[in-house]
Amino acid sequence: MRPVATTATASLPASRLHGQHDRPSMVAVGTIIWLSSELMFFAALFASYFTIRSVSPEMWEANTDLLNVPFAAANTTILVLSSVTCQLGVFAAERGQVGRKGSVLNVGGWGLREWFILTYIMGAIFIGGQALEYAELIHEGVTIPHDGYGTMFYLTTGFHGIHVTGGLIAFLFVLGRTYIARRFTHEQAVSAIVVSYYWHFVDVVWIGLFATIYLVK
Repeated sequence: MRPVATTATASLPASRLHGQHDRPSMVAVGTIIWLSSELMFFAALFASYFTIRSVSPEMWEANTDLLNVPFAAANTTILVLSSVTCQLGVFAAERGQVGRKGSVLNVGGWGLREWFILTYIMGAIFIGGQALEYAELIHEGVTIPHDGYGTMFYLTTGFHGIHVTGGLIAFLFVLGRTYIARRFTHEQAVSAIVVSYYWHFVDVVWIGLFATIYLVK
C-alpha cells in the first residue's frame, strides 16, 4: 500500500476523497443531509424574525440605530475571508500536504495545518467581535427580555455564534489528528473536507443574517 507522507509528497486519489466514479462519498452525502436540516433550523429563525418585525415595526425603528454596522461589516469580512483560507487548507489536504514547505513566511508553501490554524484564528476573532458587540448593546439596554427585537437579535446571532464555536472545535479536532497520527491518511483528508463544508455553511448563513439584521432597516 502506497504510504502518504506527512508533508507534500503524495496526492490522495480523487476516488478515495470523493467516492467512486459511479457513487458519491457517503460521508459527504451524510454531511450535506445534516446541513440541510441545519438550513431548515435557520430558515425558521429567519421566518420568526420577519414575522415579529412585521407586527412590531416600531421596535426595529427604535433599536436598529444602535447597531454598529461598520464594525459588524468588518467582522463579517473576517469570517467570509476565513472561508477562503479554509478552502486553501482543503486543497493542501487533497495534495497530501500536512505541514508547510520552508519558512512560515512562505505562504505559498503552507499546508493544511497552517491554513486551518489561520482559519481558526479568524473565526475566534469573529466570535470575540460578536461578544464585544453584545456587551455594547446590553449597555444600551438591548437585552433578550427587553422586547421582541432583543429576543430575535440574540436568538439569531447567538445560535449562529454557537455554530461558529462548534466549527472552531472541529478545526481543533482535525489539527489534533494531524499531530497525533504518524502519517497523513485518507480519513484525515476527508475530515478536513467535511469540516470545510460546515464552515462554508455557517459563513453563508451569516451573510444572510448580516444582510437581514444590519442592512435591511
